[in-house]
Amino acid sequence: MRFNELRKVLESYGYEMHQPKGGSSHCTFRKEGCRPVTIPRHEPVKKIYVEMVKEVIEREVDTDDAE
Repeated sequence: MRFNELRKVLESYGYEMHQPKGGSSHCTFRKEGCRPVTIPRHEPVKKIYVEMVKEVIEREVDTDDAE
């Protein structure tokens, strides 16, 4: 999966991307009330990060369903 595709998924759930300062290649996605998600900006994104975002989104959906 490409970084921009993963970014669009997170942004569609209300996360905002924060660019790194300095030489870091890691971007952090933040949303109020949620833990930040940090993903390296590499192509392609490693499977472990895709799985991590999947878990975050599943938690979001479960939380929305419970309300």
